[in-house]
Amino acid sequence: MSEQRTTAQGGMETAYGFRQVGEGEKQGLVNTVFHRVAERYDTMNDLMSAGLHRLWKDAMVAWLSPSKRPGYTALDVAGGTGDIAFRIVEASRGQADVTVLDINGSMLEVGRARGEKRGIADRLTFVEANAEDLPFEDNSFDAYTIAFGIRNVPRIDRALSEAFRVLKPGGRFLCLEFSDVDMPLLDKVYEAWSFHAIPRIGKAVTGDDEPYRYLVESIRKFPNQQNFAAMIRTAGFSRVTWRDYSGGIAALHSGWKI
Repeated sequence: MSEQRTTAQGGMETAYGFRQVGEGEKQGLVNTVFHRVAERYDTMNDLMSAGLHRLWKDAMVAWLSPSKRPGYTALDVAGGTGDIAFRIVEASRGQADVTVLDINGSMLEVGRARGEKRGIADRLTFVEANAEDLPFEDNSFDAYTIAFGIRNVPRIDRALSEAFRVLKPGGRFLCLEFSDVDMPLLDKVYEAWSFHAIPRIGKAVTGDDEPYRYLVESIRKFPNQQNFAAMIRTAGFSRVTWRDYSGGIAALHSGWKI
């Protein structure tokens, strides 16, 4: 499942799924997708991962192991609906302050409502902004997390550089993303599920298959584990490593600002 993937040298900037678009066009198209699926975002992830995204997100926050002391700050990017932010607050026993940043206002509205319902709104700040141009000072956060969002950013190298900039020295970068399956048979099963089943189920559930078609294509275009790790190192991070989940269907990348 690697022949159509982009590399560490780039390529996602103009890739809207398998379709090539003009410079600067991708962000608007992606925004439209997420406006359309905001209310069904959990359903979307359940469809794309057969529900496993919940376990992967738990594993992500467990590996982060946020401090339980006051003053710990995390930035969750492309996290509008709050899935990772809520887990960080809960894992810190209510001590962490998490800024949830998303370019899509519809996603943020869902997250705000969910945070209020959980009773942790006082620990959350919601910011509508672009991952490529973060509105924060240098050395502001102890952790930067992004789950299933980096592949939708046109200039991934710019987003990684911004992640490095806003982290404090000693800060942790964690990125959970669908990745490259490298297991015989599983890759064939996963490909069939992705390209044939998910768009059809998405249409049956939401009445619209186009967002799901883009999302599965974007997974196939995203750099594999080795190439994405190289991009993280190029951004300045040290001790870069990753863990594969479910045979590489998802991968969790880690790096440190040292």
